[in-house]
Amino acid sequence: MVTGPDLTLLHTSPAHVPVFDALRDRSHPGAALRHLVVPQLLERARAEGPEAVAPAVREALVEAGPGPVLVTCSTIGATAEALATELGVPVLRVDRPMAAVAVRTGVRIAVLATVESTLAPTVELLAQEAGAEPLAIRAHLVDGAWERFEAGDTAGYLARVAAVADSVADADVIVLAQASMAGAAELVRTRIPVLSSPAPGLAAGLRQVAAS
Repeated sequence: MVTGPDLTLLHTSPAHVPVFDALRDRSHPGAALRHLVVPQLLERARAEGPEAVAPAVREALVEAGPGPVLVTCSTIGATAEALATELGVPVLRVDRPMAAVAVRTGVRIAVLATVESTLAPTVELLAQEAGAEPLAIRAHLVDGAWERFEAGDTAGYLARVAAVADSVADADVIVLAQASMAGAAELVRTRIPVLSSPAPGLAAGLRQVAAS
């Protein structure tokens, strides 16, 4: 059983809370998680761009600190990471460990997202993780999926994501850009590896807690 300081998770949807609690119970029993949910961060970032929410993200990180913070929203992840040094708060974006695995898996990467504002940050993250290595990234927006998520139709949301993943060809690996998409990995039929962020992200966040 794992015990110790809390890992704070900064979410932009309350739907992420049970997902990460279930992951904790299954793979990291006893780990202490603290959830901070601020939906307005994603709403404004979608409307005005991730940079526009930097002051609000700073406030959230101050509230979440001083221990490690796992940011589960891919749209604002880079903005949060950029504030870490200034605030003295260890910040990990949930999709970074997934991105590291993706660039080791293959050069041809298909990125799927259900919110357009997530695509550019995810592509930039993959390029960071690849360094000087070449990548061929194709971004896909899953039309009509986010509306289902907002309506509470999780099954329909994940089914739509899985259908688009199954339609991908000529890729070495498929990246599900948002934590909310993780369940679709269990529904796909494609033989292409499909990566999601919650499990590796949570594991990395808890390692950071243990090291702090």
